[in-house]
Amino acid sequence: MSAGYVLVVDDEPEISRLVQEILEDEGYTVAVANNAEDARHARRQRRPDLVLLDVWMPDVDGLTLLREWSEHGGLSSPVVMISGHGTVETAVEAIHLGAYDFLEKPLSLSRLLLVVKRAIEADRLHSENINLKRQPGRSVEPIGRSAPMAHLREQIKLVAGHSAWVLITGEAGSGKELFGRYLHTCSGSSDGPFIEAGIAAVAGQFAASELFGSESGSEIHYGLIEQANGGTLYLSEVGDIDLHVQGLLLSALQNKAFTRQGGKESVSFDARIVAATQYDLEERVQSGRFREDLYYQLDVVPIRIPPLRERPEDIPLLLDFYVQSFVQHGNLPYRRFSVDAVRRLCDYHWGGNVRELINFVQRMLILGKGDEISRPDVEAALGMGQPAGCSDAVPEAFALPLREARASFEKAYFSFLLETTGGQMGQVARRAGVERTHLYRKFKALGLKAGGRED
Repeated sequence: MSAGYVLVVDDEPEISRLVQEILEDEGYTVAVANNAEDARHARRQRRPDLVLLDVWMPDVDGLTLLREWSEHGGLSSPVVMISGHGTVETAVEAIHLGAYDFLEKPLSLSRLLLVVKRAIEADRLHSENINLKRQPGRSVEPIGRSAPMAHLREQIKLVAGHSAWVLITGEAGSGKELFGRYLHTCSGSSDGPFIEAGIAAVAGQFAASELFGSESGSEIHYGLIEQANGGTLYLSEVGDIDLHVQGLLLSALQNKAFTRQGGKESVSFDARIVAATQYDLEERVQSGRFREDLYYQLDVVPIRIPPLRERPEDIPLLLDFYVQSFVQHGNLPYRRFSVDAVRRLCDYHWGGNVRELINFVQRMLILGKGDEISRPDVEAALGMGQPAGCSDAVPEAFALPLREARASFEKAYFSFLLETTGGQMGQVARRAGVERTHLYRKFKALGLKAGGRED
C-alpha cells in the first residue's frame, strides 16, 4: 500500500525527477507536473495527499496557483512550497494562503522526507479527529470477553488480511462503525485514511456530489471516495441510500472509476469498501428499495454484529470503560456502579444497544449523587422505579422470576406489534429493532405464531 500520493510541480526536470525518485524509494506514489496547466490537470485526475509546489515557474507562478486552489473554501490537501529564490515575504504569504511549510533549494533530502511525512500525517489526523470528536472516549478495539465478541474479533482480523469488501449488519447502536474502524486498523492499509460516508440522509443530488465530488471551472470538490484513496471507505447505513445514487455507486464499484458531478474526465480510485446497515438488505431488494446487483457487489464478506442483549457478560466491562472515558474526556465526576446495579443492567434489554448504554452512563454520572450508583438509582433511571402512592399498583409480572417476567412482557409486546401491523413480519422486525431471522426464533421460543403476511 502506497504511503501517499504526491504531486510534484516544478519547471526544472532534473529537480522534479530527483524528488520523484527519492519519494518513490520511500513508498510514495508520485506524479510530476512541469507547469501550472499540467498541475491543474493532475489535480483534476486525482486528489493528491500532498503537493510540492515550486514558487517560480514560467507560465503561472506557484503563489498564484496556491491562491487559486485556496480561494474556494481552503486547500483540499496540504501544500509545501519550494523555491531557490525565496524571501521572507514570499514564505509569509505562502503560509498565509494555507501552505503547510516552505522549503528552500537546494533541497535537504532528509528535511524534505520529514516534511512530506509530517504533512500527510497531520492532514490524515485532522480528518480522523473530526470524525472521532463525534463520540468522545471511544475505544480502539471492540470491548468484550464474551464468546460472540472473541469470535468476531478473530473473524475481523482474518478478513483484514485480504482486500475483500465487507458488509457489516447489526441493529442500530450496536457499534458497526467501531467494527469498521477496527477492521481498517487491522488491515494493511491502516496507515491510509478511514473515511465515513454518512450520505444516506442526504438528498440524492447532494449525496452524489458528496460521494463523487464535483467540478465547476477551476474549482474542484473532492468527494469522499477520492478522500478514501489508499485506505477504507465506510458507507454508513447503505440501505437508506437513494436509488439513483445506488446506480452511480454500483457503476463506480464495478469500474473502480467514476466521473465527478459536472466533470468530464473519469477518476480512478483504490480503496476498500466497508458497507454497513441495520436493515435486511435481501428484504429491501425484494421490495424494490435496494438494487440487487449492488447488494451482491457489496456482500462479499458478511459480518454480523450481535446486539448487546446477546452478550450480557460484556456489560460490566462496557460500563467501566465508559465511566472512565467520561471522567477523563467529559470532565464528569467518578461514580461506580454497585454490584447489584450491574446485575440489574445485565438483565436489561438494551434496545438501543451500546449507544443506549453510553448515553445511560453519561446520564448517571451527570445526575447521580454520591460515589456509588445503586440499584434503586438504576431502576429509577430506567423508568422502572415505583412512583410514590402506587404501592398497590404492582404489575402481576413483578411477582414472577426475572426470566418468566421478561418472557411475559415480550409475548405481550410482540402480540401487540402483530396486531397493529396487520401481521406484517417485516414491519414488526423494524419496529422492534431486530433482524427477521432472530424474530422468527423469538416467536418460536415464546409460542407465538408468525404473521401470515410478508411485506
